Amino acid sequence: MEKQLVPIVTVPEVATVVDIREEIADVRTFYFTFDRPEIERAFRIRSGQFIMCTVFGAGEFAVSLPFSPENDRKHISVRKVGKVTAALHELQPGDKIGIRGPFGNGFPFEEIKGKNVIYVAGGIGLIPLRSSIVHVLQHRPDFGRMILVYGARSSRDLMYKDSIREWQATRDFETYFTIDRPEPGWNGQVGFVNQLVAGLNLPAENTVAFVCGPPVMFNAVIKELKLKGIKEQDIYSTLERHMKCGIGKCQHCAIGRTLVCVDGPVYTYRQIKTLGEQI
Repeated sequence: MEKQLVPIVTVPEVATVVDIREEIADVRTFYFTFDRPEIERAFRIRSGQFIMCTVFGAGEFAVSLPFSPENDRKHISVRKVGKVTAALHELQPGDKIGIRGPFGNGFPFEEIKGKNVIYVAGGIGLIPLRSSIVHVLQHRPDFGRMILVYGARSSRDLMYKDSIREWQATRDFETYFTIDRPEPGWNGQVGFVNQLVAGLNLPAENTVAFVCGPPVMFNAVIKELKLKGIKEQDIYSTLERHMKCGIGKCQHCAIGRTLVCVDGPVYTYRQIKTLGEQI
């Protein structure tokens, strides 16, 4: 994985929510800009990193960064799951939040140039993958086949519908979508993501795969990718932990000897396997 080379904001910088988009049930995307122009200009990320987001008066939480490292509006996509995220969902354009980061190692980029890239996502697992997808598309000639396999419980649960329509129309980007059960008006695949992966002619040589989704989906997809010949060290995912500090001090995100906020959140499947039942 690539090392941290970009400046890190270590104390919350105030940012303004400039736009809010409804994605799916209980998930909203919040677009923001930093109030200080020098921070707005200097803030850089790598795909796969995360930030600590403060909702003033409610608390702070870790969240993935779905925007590309270049030529993309800054935003976070957040599911309402507790007190702090519920408070975030109460905000309106013009309200303030605090941002610390970016933290973590991020997905590889330079080292996968020239390879085929497969993305497999389930549900809101598309959120942490979106940044890498957009970034690779911005450098499309540098990569081989580019494939997205994405599934959700229903068509209403598919994230980033505008992006999906754009990706479907993008030349040299193979996209496959599925939902768990049939529904009126859906003409695509029906079934679980791992079943869709199993039926596709996916490359194995010179290929990397990025997989994000719930544990049941993740394990089933990994099995299918391995059956197709993709090596464990070429399969990447993110580990989720309740991170408190983001800089490895509180040890709250420790799994064995690894600290997800510093050593991760991106790991190869080979690394994840060594953590075993501690995950």
